[in-house]
Amino acid sequence: MPSRDFPPTCGIQSNSVPRPLVVAGVPEHFNLPWHLAIESGQFADAGIQVQFQDVPGGTGAMMKGLSENTFDIAIVLSEGGVASLLKGNPSWIVKSYVETPLIWGIHVAADSDIHDVDQIRDQRYAISRFGSGSHLMSIVDAAERGWPTTDLRFEKIGDLEGARKALASGDADTFLWERFTTSPFVVSGEFRRIGERRTLWPAFIICATSEVLQKRADDVKTVLKILNETCRTFMMDEQACELISNRYDLLKSDVEKWFAQTRWSIDFACPTAAIDNIKSYLLELGLITEAESTSRALWYDFNT
Repeated sequence: MPSRDFPPTCGIQSNSVPRPLVVAGVPEHFNLPWHLAIESGQFADAGIQVQFQDVPGGTGAMMKGLSENTFDIAIVLSEGGVASLLKGNPSWIVKSYVETPLIWGIHVAADSDIHDVDQIRDQRYAISRFGSGSHLMSIVDAAERGWPTTDLRFEKIGDLEGARKALASGDADTFLWERFTTSPFVVSGEFRRIGERRTLWPAFIICATSEVLQKRADDVKTVLKILNETCRTFMMDEQACELISNRYDLLKSDVEKWFAQTRWSIDFACPTAAIDNIKSYLLELGLITEAESTSRALWYDFNT
């Protein structure tokens, strides 16, 4: 693979006790394996402290945090992560995380005059931030429906709580978010789900900063090996659905449907086809330039 361009400030780690590795992720059910590994002491037993930081703002906020070295590792949506890396974020994909597609719910306020997904054309989309999954998938959904994508209107709302306020106040008209996360708001009558959009690629990847890979690549790889085993065990756990339902306040029937169609990665295989597919789609939609699409390698090979 091409040589890695690490920041000039990166150096060799000192002999002092390493600080915790800061892992960023959304506070959602996909990331339960991380919490289980932390709570069971598996990382600590390997001599590595891992601190998980919830980031409700999603992929855009996490990729910004990686670029500023606020986080060491982040679990991000594949399309948002790839787009950010191609635009110069000094980080790397180190692992595939959730290999199955993400299902986005298309939502409106329960009292909205919009009752059919075709009616969201030319309406205002609530997005967590530009470059986020909610932003990119709003464009993907419009493109897949054959609508123009250059004049879409967006309202930046920060996170799911911001979207709830924006739809309720009429500051935005529609909102795309992972359908099982928003299920409680649909059940309560706050949101109405009028459609769905399945990603055309695996849902999540894991990215790490150039700095942490320069200084602590062995620690990062050890953490990811432990995560692989945790995910393997989790997918075979007969109590997993009940655990998810209780911890994330989701209907068990919804969790069972989601769990049955979700597969976590348990190896270090590079998702080459998925990355290429995302790059092609981003280029087709004008979200990256031709030069950006070929600007750099994105995958970090721990064996190089």
